[in-house]
Amino acid sequence: MALWLVRAGSSGEYEKKFLDENRIYLTWDDLDVNLQEASTKDDVMRILDTTYPNGKPARNRNWANQIWAFAKDMEVGDWVVMPSKMKSLLHFGELEGDYVHDSRQGSPYFHHRKVKWFAKDIPRTNFDQDILYSLGAFLTVCRISRNDAEARIKAMAQNGWKSPVTPLDTTAISDDDGEFDLELMANDTIVRYIGRKFKGHGMARLVEAILKAKGYATYMSPEGPDKGIDILAAPEPLGFGRPRICVQVKTTDTPVDRPTLDQLIGVMQNSNAEQGLLVSWSGFKSSVHREIPTQFFRVRLWDQTAIIDELIACYDRLDEDIRAEIPLKRIWTLALPQDG
Repeated sequence: MALWLVRAGSSGEYEKKFLDENRIYLTWDDLDVNLQEASTKDDVMRILDTTYPNGKPARNRNWANQIWAFAKDMEVGDWVVMPSKMKSLLHFGELEGDYVHDSRQGSPYFHHRKVKWFAKDIPRTNFDQDILYSLGAFLTVCRISRNDAEARIKAMAQNGWKSPVTPLDTTAISDDDGEFDLELMANDTIVRYIGRKFKGHGMARLVEAILKAKGYATYMSPEGPDKGIDILAAPEPLGFGRPRICVQVKTTDTPVDRPTLDQLIGVMQNSNAEQGLLVSWSGFKSSVHREIPTQFFRVRLWDQTAIIDELIACYDRLDEDIRAEIPLKRIWTLALPQDG
């Protein structure tokens, strides 16, 4: 069994299509050529030179390797992992079909393979850091083999997606798979740190600090049974402004389901809050996401990604005590175009 990394667009724009249609697509614009007719990577290079005449040779070679892997190297029974760009999650599937070219699909969906998604919404925090490094390549398609990732991920699948092995003692980043998404790696490090340091009631304390930095006066329930209310918040002065917000914070190891959302809505009514904020470190099940359109004007959802985004956005305005507990440093790095 080989393990392949497949990305659903540079911004995750194709993720829902991949999941809903049980397919992975090779999303190169205007590449309406049957790749079964290519016998070698040089044939693929000639196709790319014709399709993208202004493309640089190095970029086209990079693309040719990825396209060849998708059309020729992947085999039925191999596993694919698709990192979500929308949430801090990974999706796993098994290839069930050979490469297919279909001009009727339209650009950029000319090339696909059938996939059975057997594990969706697996939190990135379940995985050891060296495996996340292996999944950090910028490439759209590549095989993941470093750090014995294939065997370790298969063992995790048999162990409820918990790591049954001791993580490798490594922090080195190999360049076997090309350039790496340093921003994503930094984010993973922050997520792990916050997940350890602010477990349980500590996460409510962090969310309260973020809300204060955003200009809200807050009340936080003491540690222990909270009757569905972790935080009440409203704009200054003195918290008498509007909107009034009721916040519930969950740090369980599994995504939050619909009953928790229903509980929050009920507590909002009891506390005279017009709006609610449901925070879940492990994300939300699809039953919650399906309610987003009907609850759009009443409830917001914060998962890991949203918490980190909000934290970074207001970091300079956080209380000194919180900043001391989360010592972040802003750095600059090149943001070169991503080819493939």
